[in-house]
Parts: sequence; C-alpha cells; structure tokens
Amino acid sequence: METVTSADGTTIAFDRIGGGTAGTVILIGGAFGYRAFPKMVQLSEALAAGYGLTVINYDRRGRGDSGDTPGVYDVNNEIDDVAALVQAAGGSAALFGWSSGAVLALLAAGSGRVPGITKVVAFEPPFVTDRSGRVPPADLDVRLHQLIAADKRGKTVRFYMTKAMGVPWTMVTAMRVTPFWKNLKAVANSTAHDWAVMRPYMRGERLRAADWSGVTVPTLVISGADSAALLKNAAKAIAATLPDAQHRELARLSHDPKIDILAPAAGEFLTRAQR
Repeated sequence: METVTSADGTTIAFDRIGGGTAGTVILIGGAFGYRAFPKMVQLSEALAAGYGLTVINYDRRGRGDSGDTPGVYDVNNEIDDVAALVQAAGGSAALFGWSSGAVLALLAAGSGRVPGITKVVAFEPPFVTDRSGRVPPADLDVRLHQLIAADKRGKTVRFYMTKAMGVPWTMVTAMRVTPFWKNLKAVANSTAHDWAVMRPYMRGERLRAADWSGVTVPTLVISGADSAALLKNAAKAIAATLPDAQHRELARLSHDPKIDILAPAAGEFLTRAQR
C-alpha cells in the first residue's frame, strides 16, 4: 500500500500494480466499491498483465485505508484526490471509472484542475436522462446524511441501494444474509460522496453539452448488453454529448461485469496510439 495526501489533507491509499511501459491508468470505483473489491483487483491484474499498463487502484475517501471528511461531501475534494494520484503516477495517467466513478472520472477530466489526464474509460455512468423510469428523490441527501450521522450503516446501505441506485427491496433483503453484507456496511458512509457526484445528473434531465465541453481527451464509454435500459441509454447519451468520445456496447456484459470481457475493451483503447 502507498498513500498520497490530497489538497485538504486527507490521506488516500492506493496499490500500484504492474510496471509496464504502456502508461498508467487510475481505477475509480463506484458506490460501495473499494480497492480490495475482487473485481477491482481482477481488473487491475488483467490490465497490468495483459496490456503492460501500470495500474493505480485506490480507495476513494471514506473507504478502506483512505481518510474521510465526515459531514463534508464535495465533489471538488474527490477531484483533488484524483489530481494527487495523477501526480503520484508521475504527472500523467488515464482514468478508468465504474458507475459513479465513471462520472467522477469525467468531471475530473473536464474540471481543468487535473493536468496530465490522457484518456478516460467510463464504464456505465448511471446518468438518469429522462423521466420514463426511476428518478431518485431530489432531497435524497437529507435522509442519507441523517443516517450517516447516526452511523446506521445497515439502513444506509438499504436506503442508498433502493432510493439512489434503484435496486429492488427483495434483492437488498437477500444481500443481508450473504457474507458480503458486512463489506457493504463497512463502506456505507462513503455513499454521500457518491451522491455528491451524481445528484446533478440523476434528475431525469437531458445532459447539457456545456457541462461536459471540458472533457477534451479521448473517451471510451462502455455499456453492457445485459445491463438495464437506463444504463445503456445513459452511456449513449454521454458519448453523444462529449467532444471526443466513442461508445461500445459489449455482449454478455452487465453492471456486475465479467472482467475477461471488460478488460480487453478497456486495455485496447488505453494502449492504442492517439491519432
């Protein structure tokens, strides 16, 4: 494990996998994700071993071995975390983001505050771009922050999964009897950081080109053919909005991805010479 110190003094923990000459990519997990999450580890190893990339797999603030700012949930702090990691990578790195982590990657790339970002891979950013389906409540953060302040982790997991992510109650109830539930509870309080990232973009409104005009680096948006329609529509919408983006929908892939399908698409894009 290595660490960097973000602009506000928060310690961010990360692992550095591989040492190839094909460049560096920073992995950014989504809600409830952390660097020891098995599929993040598998993706790190696949990109390092198969594509000669150096992979930085980190704990977003509030998770694992990283510090936190309880009660302060500001996307700019997470952008600063990414900036610190790019510097730790030597000043140049691509970003791979999964779910809310994909949106954070795009926000970092478009912020003008993180020099050295070379490319972005955005895997299923969960934008809600119309009101034909589920739209999270606008005041979700009020209840979420109350639950976190009271450290009611189990209730926080259930609330965020059902109200923000749209996971059916029956599925969440089934998760409670699995060994993985304790891992979800351990990172439950970090979901306020995810909501700080996602809140402006889950209102059922069309994406605005002006909000994303700063993302000028080449970007690959990936969605899975087996994923929900909301995620597939979101991927198409952001790819059509970004200045330099392409969209790929991969067969037999879902939001809980098979790494042997996801890694080749990401690895080939990240190691392809820029035009």
